[in-house]
Amino acid sequence: MPPTLASLIHHSALKLTVRAGEDRLDVPVRWAHASELADPVPYMEGGELLLITALKLDAEDPEAMRRYVRRLVGAGVVGLGFAVGVHYEDIPEALVDAAEGEGLPLLEVPRRTPFLAISKAVSAAISAEQYRAVTAGFAAQRELTRQALTAGPEGLLGALAGQVDGWAALYDASGAVVAVAPEWAERRAGRLVADVERLRDRPAPASAVVGGEDRVELHSLGTGRRARAALAVGTAAALGTAERYAVHSAIALLTLTTERSGSLHAAEQRIGAAVLRMLLAGECDHARAVAGDLYGDLLDAPFRLILAEAASASAARARVEGAVGAVSTAAAVEGVAGEGARTAVAGGSREGARASGAGGAAAGVAADVVRAAAGGAAGGDSGGELLGQLVEVVEAAAARAGEAVLVVPDGERLVVLAVDGGAAVAACGEFAVALETARAAGRDPVSAGGSASASASVVGSVEEEELVVGLSAPAGPIAAAAAYKQAEQALSVARRRGRCLVEHEELAAGSVLPLLGDDAVRAFADSLLRPLREHDATGRGDLVASLRAWLSRHGQWDAAAADLGVHRHTLRYRMRRVEEILGRSLDDPDVRMELWLALKATAAAGE
Repeated sequence: MPPTLASLIHHSALKLTVRAGEDRLDVPVRWAHASELADPVPYMEGGELLLITALKLDAEDPEAMRRYVRRLVGAGVVGLGFAVGVHYEDIPEALVDAAEGEGLPLLEVPRRTPFLAISKAVSAAISAEQYRAVTAGFAAQRELTRQALTAGPEGLLGALAGQVDGWAALYDASGAVVAVAPEWAERRAGRLVADVERLRDRPAPASAVVGGEDRVELHSLGTGRRARAALAVGTAAALGTAERYAVHSAIALLTLTTERSGSLHAAEQRIGAAVLRMLLAGECDHARAVAGDLYGDLLDAPFRLILAEAASASAARARVEGAVGAVSTAAAVEGVAGEGARTAVAGGSREGARASGAGGAAAGVAADVVRAAAGGAAGGDSGGELLGQLVEVVEAAAARAGEAVLVVPDGERLVVLAVDGGAAVAACGEFAVALETARAAGRDPVSAGGSASASASVVGSVEEEELVVGLSAPAGPIAAAAAYKQAEQALSVARRRGRCLVEHEELAAGSVLPLLGDDAVRAFADSLLRPLREHDATGRGDLVASLRAWLSRHGQWDAAAADLGVHRHTLRYRMRRVEEILGRSLDDPDVRMELWLALKATAAAGE
């Protein structure tokens, strides 16, 4: 306890006597200061015991003393010590009455007690209290460290709650409660989620005090610009010095726990990248050996492979694909069906690599996708704020559920392996839904109806920066290369359809026609059909309409001729003219497919 007026009264060497304010002696004394100024208030900070001899005071004037005492009380002076036998043999009644009236403790200081002795006594008591606080703080730090090492964050929170005589709670980056001690405080901690979310949106480090049933201090945890977690400490009153030491120690320890060192994080990313590279190359046994306890559980159950890309990278890839993707409409269809698709190789500037199967894809993917094995997270621009937020959401969800998750940044692209049906995959979907809803509504993701935990992480203007995500079907380690190929295809479809997230299972649903909306595809269709349209423009027959009718009737002459209202021999003649003009045989199924898709692509464009 800090020194109080009562402790000074009981100090045997000082011989102080109480003359007024006996009921306010338990107030702490911050310092003892001697001043003979008629108005010492400008030099007071509050909490002082003022020592006077009334050298420049008219201590027998009741009105003057009332004004004097009133100003001292207003300045926060906690007591007045009057030395008798110097200028006055006894304390004047005017001063005693004024002190009683204002409730200011008035102490009589005998002549043989120098003011210096009182100042030394106060100083010694303050020093002793500070020493006790520091000693208690070091003891608390040792106990908190021991609990953190032996029992983890839960044990640390329990020890902290005991140190502050209250409760403590840990929140993750999304604002969800991770751990509480003691258990009875769980509801109180849950009511602070909104306050934690507001704290998280402030630049770290940040803190706030929240009122309510308790006095609660909130502290952000982490060394980056955005907090990775938050600590709440609830107490009945403001924290003392020893309790403050304990809280600061807990903040440091929890920061070390939640925000691992950069070198450790980079090492884990290199291990994760190596595991992914081995999986994509078909070396499952080696991948399991390298994964060990860090990612081993992830390989024991079906997982999903997620590819995420920032809008800037997606736009660049779309331009490249648009330049070369319509060389053959047949290749585009095969890409959707997954039969020897032309897959854009991740992270590179090459146009793409044609792979006839999972084995061929594995070699190219393993060589080009996982450059993070060499560079970790330091390689180039991360591709925007949203990729970083997606990482936070996925990792936080996996940590809460106790799932393993493998995250490999690769420039403006992100590769994630997560447990199928787990919290990380669900969080990724919620994040994408919130982002897509906000983009459509043109407002904040939370107000647009997204999930609270995922939406809170979608910050900034969705018009300035977007995200596309491709999600593979469930797969095992042996099919990792095929899963990557599926995620790549889903990502490409998401990019073309203007969607935030597409799952591979969706590719077989619906129609292929939306995929034909690309400018390069329409240019290919226009080029293929232009000779027929130029022929029709001369008024020598309607070859385009005849071709459409014949293809729609699967080459049935009578049915197609009936649709056109012409004789079947007329239709046969027109189809021979189509073959002559195009220089292609309609007996070739690939030619018929290309012509049909060209007709559909131009019809979708309103031509």
